[in-house]
Amino acid sequence: MLCDHCGEHEAIIHLTQIVNNQMSTFHLCEKCAAEKGLEPGVSVGNFPLTDFLAQMGKGLAPERGGAATACPFCGLRLEDFRQTGRMGCPQCYVTFESELRSLLRRLHGGTQHVGKVYLPPDPTEADRQQRLAGLRRKLDKAVQSEDFERAAQIRDQIRALEAAR
Repeated sequence: MLCDHCGEHEAIIHLTQIVNNQMSTFHLCEKCAAEKGLEPGVSVGNFPLTDFLAQMGKGLAPERGGAATACPFCGLRLEDFRQTGRMGCPQCYVTFESELRSLLRRLHGGTQHVGKVYLPPDPTEADRQQRLAGLRRKLDKAVQSEDFERAAQIRDQIRALEAAR
């Protein structure tokens, strides 16, 4: 893909901006990106979430005598997390658990995730027909073995499936 600005060089930076609910995408070569002050690579400081976490981290409770000041596994300090908004390793979540809980409580109003419950997709018509055929076979077997209670249950299942169409 060629640069949108000069149209000569290969675009290496793909920038998407959303302003007033309007999305615009720019594809720039290295030279044009440098002219606009953009550099290839990811700069952690440019993300609004990082700034937000850094501001929230400043409000974390002051460290008490027993609180961990650095992760024993990777050496990340609480102050480093406050500046970058990033943990260094999975052990950091355990090490800084109390600080993270208070931060999450302030951000989200709680520390327990309350989200949507997984609902399996509706069965297709082919699945429904296959299930009905299997239930009808079970119904025939139940009637042949004179298990009429079971046959009545299966009949009710068949009716419910047919009514759900």
